[in-house]
Amino acid sequence: MSEYSKYRLLEILPGIFVWATFLFTFVFSFIKPIWVIVFIIIYVFYWLVRLFYMQIFLFLGFYRFRQAAKVNWKEKIENLPGVDHLYHAVFLPTYKEPYEVLRTSLLALKRSQYPSMNERFIVIMAGEEGDKENFLNIAQHLKEDFEKSFFAFLITLHPKGVPGEIPGKGSNTAYAGKELKKFIDERHIPYSDVLVSNFDADTQVHEHYFSYLTSVYFHHPRRQRASYQPLPLFNNNVWEAPSFARVVSYSTTFWMMMEQIRPERLFTFSSHAMPFQALVDVGFWQSDIVTEDSRICLQCLQYYDGDYEVVPLYIPVSMDVVVGETLWETIKSQYVQQRRWAYGVENFPYMVWNFFPNKKMQFAKKFRYMWNQLEGVYSWATAPLMMLIFCRLPLWLLDESERQTTVALNAPHILQILMTVSTVGIIVSAFVGTMILPPRPPHVPKRKMLYMLFQWPLIIVSLIVFGSIPSTDAQTRLMFGKYLGFDVTKKVRKS
Repeated sequence: MSEYSKYRLLEILPGIFVWATFLFTFVFSFIKPIWVIVFIIIYVFYWLVRLFYMQIFLFLGFYRFRQAAKVNWKEKIENLPGVDHLYHAVFLPTYKEPYEVLRTSLLALKRSQYPSMNERFIVIMAGEEGDKENFLNIAQHLKEDFEKSFFAFLITLHPKGVPGEIPGKGSNTAYAGKELKKFIDERHIPYSDVLVSNFDADTQVHEHYFSYLTSVYFHHPRRQRASYQPLPLFNNNVWEAPSFARVVSYSTTFWMMMEQIRPERLFTFSSHAMPFQALVDVGFWQSDIVTEDSRICLQCLQYYDGDYEVVPLYIPVSMDVVVGETLWETIKSQYVQQRRWAYGVENFPYMVWNFFPNKKMQFAKKFRYMWNQLEGVYSWATAPLMMLIFCRLPLWLLDESERQTTVALNAPHILQILMTVSTVGIIVSAFVGTMILPPRPPHVPKRKMLYMLFQWPLIIVSLIVFGSIPSTDAQTRLMFGKYLGFDVTKKVRKS
């Protein structure tokens, strides 16, 4: 078997597991419905147990988030030895992003509570040649407005049509990173004195984000061997977003809250930070994949033989909820975004291919990362459909003799009890979601707060429409070699 065929087999496996589960449930509902009923009861009970301890992790993550936001981190780092030598390089990759979106991101950065910002911050506005005229016009205006606030304000233009690249955030920031390296080399700045934050164009940082990041970085015993993952909130335009889009976005926040309590499971996601030295060592972000944000920590794990980790930051960065010009455009954009995130399944073949031959990496570590990736995308695709739709199918297909069995008689009651108990997840989500809302803008009517409280039953539908289906879609495309490109989520601010 050729090397290509072996790698393709690894790309096929995740989709095979998903479709095998669906086909087994569907086919055996006709052949052996009792078997399927027992299987689904066990499956739902397993997920109920997971839901219980995941809610505990959610509360712990929420508590640490609230505590971190109360601390004046600027005061804590002012006297840290070496802090006056640290540079923060902030990447803002953009493609057709409106001026106002980029401006608000830079305003949030400018408001950061950090000593000597104009001496220690390097902003890299990274645009695409495919949007050259519009980008350069916007970037120049932004540079005129903000250049004096930072140590340097760089503008890079990623060329289009580079062989072997996928146009997107990965190839854009990889090019911008190499341009930053030239800038740093010219000024003889040690790589170990530079900490990189790779943001989305709409990322607005908490005022204490960089001080908190700096504190965590300097207190970490192996600071050069770690990425730093903040909590993603989707609050920039949350008051003007449709209810379903808010629910989907906050579900992502809740998942990251839970994952941060278990840092051994963490991948880098969306906006994150890492040492520039590590970025140079691994050759910058991969330019031929969609999910460069999660892949970069795997590149570092591979390069450093497992001696690398992702450290949680319990302070947020805020981004946009998906909002389109129309409701239908919002639905399409939300689906595409979820499918792109689910396409992180492309990391599974990469890990198997690179981790297994690496004898220096601990087996437990590489197995944990591979298992978390595979089980995560599998559950993302299968769990909502199994629990909310397929669980009813075998009950409908029982013949008269089977309906009198103990399993068949009790199954509806057991499933009903399990599903009723699972509503605790909706209650917890409603509570945490309400607590992390930003202040209501003056132009938003007070009744909107009621919508925020009563929107959470939509999570049942969103788990299927914006969970199972796009995740299955992503894994099926990878299975058949119909590789995804990078779809930029359009940013629309209505107010």
